Amino acid sequence: MELTSRVATINDVPVIAALMKVGTLAVLCLLATPRIASPQQTVTFATDDGGRVCADLYGRGTRGVVLAHGGRFNKESWRVQADTLVAYGFRVLAIDFRGYGCSTGPGKDPPYDKDVLAAVRYLKTHGATTVSVVGGSFGAAASGDASIESKPGEIDRIVFLGAAPNLSAENLKSRALFILARYDSDDAGPRLPAVRAQYEKVARQKELIVLDGTAHAQFLFQTDQSARVMHEIVRFLSSP
Repeated sequence: MELTSRVATINDVPVIAALMKVGTLAVLCLLATPRIASPQQTVTFATDDGGRVCADLYGRGTRGVVLAHGGRFNKESWRVQADTLVAYGFRVLAIDFRGYGCSTGPGKDPPYDKDVLAAVRYLKTHGATTVSVVGGSFGAAASGDASIESKPGEIDRIVFLGAAPNLSAENLKSRALFILARYDSDDAGPRLPAVRAQYEKVARQKELIVLDGTAHAQFLFQTDQSARVMHEIVRFLSSP
């Protein structure tokens, strides 16, 4: 039975039991098995404020996924995750935000949500019938803001890694999955209370998964919980 809202922790026995089923084993096999990387092409497209986004495009199909990096990463950092998503039938667009790589755009306080929306619209105009977004850190926050600023139905789902929208999450127009480590902290302290507060405001279908550890956002993929995180992402993006 699918619940409208689910909060899980690493100590949640039913969740851990479920993770031993086929879904997680399939992700583990995909991550562990050597394979040829998915064909990739670099594309560029305009934002609605005169910016230009450079992105790597992987795979084919009608289910699109935008990958939005965090501050210490770039579009290339998603290569392994992009290949996994392609193996599950998704078409993937990993972007560089303005100021990263060859992406450019105006704004003293950069409107990164416009880069996400431009990527979503690029996939929609190139054959995707649905588009979801996976974001890490500030890329997750920008993705949430993009959902809030979007037209209804533009962004189907969002995965927030270690972050929440900057704007009030009660106005999210997308289903949402929040994943973060319990002791993920910045200079102000643990991020979990602020993320949980935003999570509670979400009116649409939502999930919050809290993992043990301190890894922030995309750094989760450098821990022994990488396969768990990828399993949850694939499950969430694939569910009806």
